[in-house]
Amino acid sequence: MTLKLRYSPTSPYVRKVSVVLLETGQGASVERIGTNPWDPQTNLAENNPLGRVPALVTESGEQIFDSPVICEFLDGLHSGTKLFPDESGERMTALRLQALADGILDAAVSAVIERVRRPEPYRWDGWVDRQMKAINQSIDWLEAHAQWLSQRVDIGTISVGCALGYLDFRFSSEPWREGHEKLSAWYEEFSKRPSMRETVPQD
Repeated sequence: MTLKLRYSPTSPYVRKVSVVLLETGQGASVERIGTNPWDPQTNLAENNPLGRVPALVTESGEQIFDSPVICEFLDGLHSGTKLFPDESGERMTALRLQALADGILDAAVSAVIERVRRPEPYRWDGWVDRQMKAINQSIDWLEAHAQWLSQRVDIGTISVGCALGYLDFRFSSEPWREGHEKLSAWYEEFSKRPSMRETVPQD
């Protein structure tokens, strides 16, 4: 099956999909189409009416969005160990981690938009503070539940790894590692995986 992936190289949601592709051995089956979702002339809405990346198009023209759905779709295409566990307890843990990591990314992306893309006279510092509070609370929660991470590889840990990588990428002046030794140690090891090394975002 030949798939087309609309992507932006700095999107953490795209990174999550890219990591899933590599972890499941499907990287070569995807045609990547670079897309700037901020370009007013983009035709991205033809593949995702939300106008966001990632968007996946199957060989038959079926449109799949956004990253959680794309990742689960891709996980159904390979015969190896599933990244969305079948066992109910493991699955719920993985989905909860994915939801929290995606929430971190939502808050982080919102803060970046407020700081960088919104014209300076209209920026709302209170909004950024609210997003950073959500991020910090979530990092505290992950530290307290670090035993959920161990060195397993599933959609939950992949999502957390991509979220922490995005914080390093966009918020390097506001390091999250201090006071989060267990989470930091886990991420240091997880980020050594080839799928993580090959997908580090580049400006």
